[in-house]
Amino acid sequence: MNIGIPKECRPDEFRVGISPVGVRMLRGAGYACFVETGAGTGSGFTDEQYRQAGATIVHSAEEAWRRADLVLKVSRPKMKELDWLRPGKALMGYLYLAAAHPGKLDLLLEKKISAVAYEQIQLADGTLPVLKPLSQIGGRMAAQIAAHLLQNDSGGHGKMIGGVPGVPPAEVVVIGAGVSGEAAAKAFLGMGAHVTVLDRDLSRLQTLDGLLSGRLVTVVAHPFHIARAAEYADVVVGAVMVPGERSPVVLTRAMLRKMRPGALFIDLSIDQGGCAETSRPTTHQAPVYVEDGVVHCCIPNLPGVVARTSTHAFLNAAAPWIERVVVQGVEEAAAADPALAYGLVTHAGELRNFKRVAYTRPVV
Repeated sequence: MNIGIPKECRPDEFRVGISPVGVRMLRGAGYACFVETGAGTGSGFTDEQYRQAGATIVHSAEEAWRRADLVLKVSRPKMKELDWLRPGKALMGYLYLAAAHPGKLDLLLEKKISAVAYEQIQLADGTLPVLKPLSQIGGRMAAQIAAHLLQNDSGGHGKMIGGVPGVPPAEVVVIGAGVSGEAAAKAFLGMGAHVTVLDRDLSRLQTLDGLLSGRLVTVVAHPFHIARAAEYADVVVGAVMVPGERSPVVLTRAMLRKMRPGALFIDLSIDQGGCAETSRPTTHQAPVYVEDGVVHCCIPNLPGVVARTSTHAFLNAAAPWIERVVVQGVEEAAAADPALAYGLVTHAGELRNFKRVAYTRPVV
């Protein structure tokens, strides 16, 4: 099997599909690796390190795609990249097809591509082991981004996250108590904010309350409670996800209109379509827009600019499944491993573990 590792081409995406250590592992098992020149630069890996690990450096993205039986990606491919992928071959990456343009899904099916979505690999207990480290990074980044965007010079209303003696801290509301929501809550608490977390799962709220020794407020996420919390919040973080589906809308435009002028909304669910009616993708270069007086930050590839950390983190988790696919092939590996089978979204021209729905919100 030939492995292709192209350079990521989305704006501000500096991660890479595999490290030189991973290449060394694959080459040791007898598999050829074709790495596009510069693919690892943003993550701190040089072409020479890849060469020393046994990779062949190629000088165009098209060559990395066309020579591959399996392409290892991070972000969802663009249409031109999928055009380069030969029929019947395989792709692994964070694909988020529920939020993708439907033409990409059609092309994967037409070319009978075996596509494994890292974000859908799921263990028997429901955890998402390859998505988890990036969710943790995104949640932690939400706090540092919020601290900057609340500043007056960034368009915020000038409130400091932790306050000072005599001046109360920022009110932070986190919708969703999953991995990214928990990470965000912990980071904001560490900065001294007053944090409220909402989730539909009472047991999850009870667990989070125990982990954090009652230092935050927990509320069951009925629409009425979400609306009330948004009214007093300085920062609202949307951390809602359903594996393999578009994120449900939990913040309506009517709710956002009642937020404080200059308040901040960070949508960590934007990879899967966003959890607010007003959400649309932004970039690290142009991270915000203002709608109904609320500053919106909706960056899909949030961990892409901490590439050294996030590349190591996701490969620590993804390596066992990459190895199984390379050694056994997609079909045999998925048949032997239920967790991997959950992540197989297209195979042999058919949809697997993926519910196709009409898209009505911005896609990337």
